[in-house]
Parts: sequence; C-alpha cells; structure tokens
Amino acid sequence: MIMPAGRQKLLLPVNPRFIALSLILALFVNMLMGLLRWPALPDMLALVLLFWTVHQNRRVGMVMAMLLGLLMDVHQSALLGQNALAYVVLAYMGQLMQRRLLWFPLNEQALQVLPVFVLATGVQVISRLTVGDGWPSWSLLLSPLLQAALWPVIGTMLLAPQRRPYAPDKIRPL
Repeated sequence: MIMPAGRQKLLLPVNPRFIALSLILALFVNMLMGLLRWPALPDMLALVLLFWTVHQNRRVGMVMAMLLGLLMDVHQSALLGQNALAYVVLAYMGQLMQRRLLWFPLNEQALQVLPVFVLATGVQVISRLTVGDGWPSWSLLLSPLLQAALWPVIGTMLLAPQRRPYAPDKIRPL
C-alpha cells in the first residue's frame, strides 16, 4: 500500500544525543514523580521509551529498556527486575507494532498503544503479586490511560526537532 501524497512530511534525522537526553529527562521525571507515592501517575520513562522504540528501533531497543528498568528498580527499591521486565515487554511490543503504528497520526496511535501500556502495567502487577507483595490500589488502572492520553503530546514534543525547516544553501537548492 502506497502512502498518500502530502499525508506525512519527511523528517530530518534524529540526533542520538537528543534521544539520550529525552530518556534521561524522562528518567528524572519518573524519579521525581515517584516521590509523590501516588500510583496513578503516568510512567513517563515507559512512554518515552516506547516512543523511541517505535520511531528509532535501531537505537533504542530491549537492551536499553532493560538497563533503564533496572535503574528504576533500584530507585524505587522494588523487586529487582520488576520494571526491567515490564520495560522489555514494552519495547518488544513496540518493535512488533512499529511498522503498522507509523502509518497513523499521533492521535490515532494513542488508541493502539493503550493495550501495550495496559500489558506493561499488568506485568508489573503480576510480578508484585508473585513475590507476595500486596495488591496495588485500583487507581493504578488510570496510569495506562494517562500514558495513552499523553502519547500525542509527548510525540509532538519529541518529533519537533526533526520537523525543523531545512535550510537550503547554494550547493543544495532543494
């Protein structure tokens, strides 16, 4: 199937430093929100990780998800591997649906990533329950909904540097 003309603009290549900076910033935001101890807050690191896994799967993948998950496990004093497993599942699902997901605009992508966020939250809950930790509160069900609602906003912000106008010069007039 050929993409209709004018539907999507070509993007400039993404700077690897920008990817690293956005992941580190999302990690810090997650750490700051973790201090509030309210379970319905969206997992910003999972959101940014899934975004870059879908858009730049050769640079951000399951190894990066595992490392960032271990960092979150250490920060939250959680079961070692709980967040890491959830992030690896998230990255795997992002790689599976990457080609299909990129055909849609960001608003429509939000509906398609909602089950992935629900699955990642379910993996975290099941890993907690497996080791005998208590049942999390019902407000945890709001977290995947908030993550899916933030998908278009975060996507617009992370794609903004790639949508800069290209400055032609005398050698390359296009």
